[in-house]
Amino acid sequence: MGLLRWHGDESGIDQLRLLGRSPDDDLIDMGAVRAFRLGRVREQMTRYGVDACLLFDPVNIRYASGSRNMQVFSARNPARYLFVALDGPVILFEFAGCFHLSADLETIDEIRPATTASYVAAGDDIAEREQAWAREIASLIREHCGAGATVGIERVNAGAALALAAEEFTIVDAQQPVERARAIKSAEELKCVRSSLRATENAVGALRAALEPGITEQQLWSVLHQAVIAQGGDYVETRLLSAGARTNPWFQEASHNVIGANELVALDTDVVGCFGYYADFSRTFHVGPDKPTAQQRELYSQAHEQIHHNMGIIRPGVSFKEYSERAWDIPAKYEANRYYLSAHGVGMTGEYPYLYHRRDYADAGYDGVFEPNMTICVESYIGDEAGGEGVKLEEHCLVTDNGLDVLSQFPFEADLLA
Repeated sequence: MGLLRWHGDESGIDQLRLLGRSPDDDLIDMGAVRAFRLGRVREQMTRYGVDACLLFDPVNIRYASGSRNMQVFSARNPARYLFVALDGPVILFEFAGCFHLSADLETIDEIRPATTASYVAAGDDIAEREQAWAREIASLIREHCGAGATVGIERVNAGAALALAAEEFTIVDAQQPVERARAIKSAEELKCVRSSLRATENAVGALRAALEPGITEQQLWSVLHQAVIAQGGDYVETRLLSAGARTNPWFQEASHNVIGANELVALDTDVVGCFGYYADFSRTFHVGPDKPTAQQRELYSQAHEQIHHNMGIIRPGVSFKEYSERAWDIPAKYEANRYYLSAHGVGMTGEYPYLYHRRDYADAGYDGVFEPNMTICVESYIGDEAGGEGVKLEEHCLVTDNGLDVLSQFPFEADLLA
């Protein structure tokens, strides 16, 4: 990974222009992407004994079918959903007036009007609406899967789930087969990932170039949003940009805070970018105009060491438990404010698996094995419990047959590693 020099005679933005967009942008076979993803869902449904899945999460709908429609709106409104039979059709229940949006998708066999079983849509008649929804879905399941089928559902309100269970099906969580499906990427999917990363790196480059004393965190964060959308990305999931003392502890959202001279500015991209694929890396910048302090460099070097140590552990066949046991030892003064994860899966959002720190593994961790073509984000947050600034770094990586490739290419800060 290269380094950016922002306090010399040359602007770092000139280096970022060399990254460009991915050469794969015009060469991605999206039909192959969709076919692979639907095949993965059905493969994992077979593995876990699920006869049909009913998906409400808009990211899961898009993964299984390629259909995108009001993705953020759909995350909080059960206004569209997807039925996937193991040995039968894929039926999209679509929002009113939107059938044309997915009419050409070869992964979808039929589009029907959705029954929105929510209080907003049904008012005090919600129980009747839920019963009607359950009867319609039950009829579909019996037709294509038989009586007593095992049905995976997710993100549906409790009344609707209970009404469907009363139809004498075995109801299970669809997240298990879908998350395991999403964990492995195809070669064509990886082209989508790289394209999304290149666009997001360009956006972070624009943000870095706009960084100067006197701008607010929100004004700076808006630069990322504009550049992401202009390049065909979808949206940014979080507001994780902070400056100065607000960098510690982490998770303080972008605000009206005015960024001061010589402060650290930390961000996590969390971008749902091109083709719906997540571009997830973190960087910490120094505002200038002076050189970073020894304390700022120490924080940065510790975070840099942590992610590179942990990336060196990951390879096919290594278990999640072994990874946790071998992971970088966080110095005591930084443990209280540590990031909640050491690493996590990534694809169209943050995904399975979660990799926990050694001290958290007994309470929160679970075992598994790294496999080729998993994409993994390796995280670090370093901030002293006693106060001061903090540093957030993260790399977006690919598990290969031989180890780990770093997919994110945005450079680190030379002055903070000096």
